Amino acid sequence: IMENGAKGVEVIISGKLRAQRAKAMKFKDGYLISTGEPKKHYIAEAVRHVCMRQGMLGIKVKIMLAHDPLGVMGPKMPLPDNVIIHEPKE
Repeated sequence: IMENGAKGVEVIISGKLRAQRAKAMKFKDGYLISTGEPKKHYIAEAVRHVCMRQGMLGIKVKIMLAHDPLGVMGPKMPLPDNVIIHEPKE
């Protein structure tokens, strides 16, 4: 996922993995925002339920898209905390 241009990714797997007791495992990589208005534009989410022999497994995937000025591969709107520093005038 990260090699295809994503800024960050989070995968959460929850349920009875091996033992009788349910667990949740989180895997994160990169930069991921979790609150605010930019979350609606930059985060793509998916949830799937898998029926196993022991019980149900839940899989959540969150992918943070990179800024794209053309709006093809990501949102056009830049992040609000993006700061551009200009060279000083003489």
